[in-house]
Amino acid sequence: MILVLLGTQNNQFTRLLQEIEKCIDNGIITQRVVVQAGFTKFKSNKMNIFDLKPREVVENLADEADFIITHGGVGSILMAIKKNKKVIAVPRLSEFNEHVNDHQRQIVEIFNDKGYIIGVQNMEDLSEAIKQIDEFKPVPYSGDNSKMLSIIESFIDKL
Repeated sequence: MILVLLGTQNNQFTRLLQEIEKCIDNGIITQRVVVQAGFTKFKSNKMNIFDLKPREVVENLADEADFIITHGGVGSILMAIKKNKKVIAVPRLSEFNEHVNDHQRQIVEIFNDKGYIIGVQNMEDLSEAIKQIDEFKPVPYSGDNSKMLSIIESFIDKL
C-alpha cells in the first residue's frame, strides 16, 4: 500500500493527486493507494481518499505503507522518516496557488540532500521517483534533529 499525505493545513494539492492517478493509469503504480487529502477535494475511483483522520489512524496507515508520498511539510516528512519509511516528497508551489510561498521547495531539498528522502521538485519527475523507490536506501533518521530544525526554523524566520 502507498500512503499519500497532503497535510492538515487549508491548502489544495490537486496537482499531486492528478499525477498519482496518471501513474496508476500508466501502470507505474500497481499497489493500493490511500490518501489523507486534508483540504484537497479530489474524486477518484482508483484511490481510497479521506479528508482528515485522528493522528493515530494516520500513523497506523504509515506503519502499514510500503512507502509514503507526501507534500513538503516538515511534520509529514518527519513522521514518515522516524518510522524508517521510504519517502517521496513533492513541494506545494505558490505559482499554482498551493501555498503562500515556496518554502516547501527548500524543505524538500534539505531532506533530499541529507539522503532521508527522494525529493521531487518537478511534478513530471514523480513517476521516475516511484520507479526508483525499491532501490532507494535512505539515510537512517537520527533522533538528534536539532541542526536540521535550526536550519528550517532559520529559513522560515526569513520569510
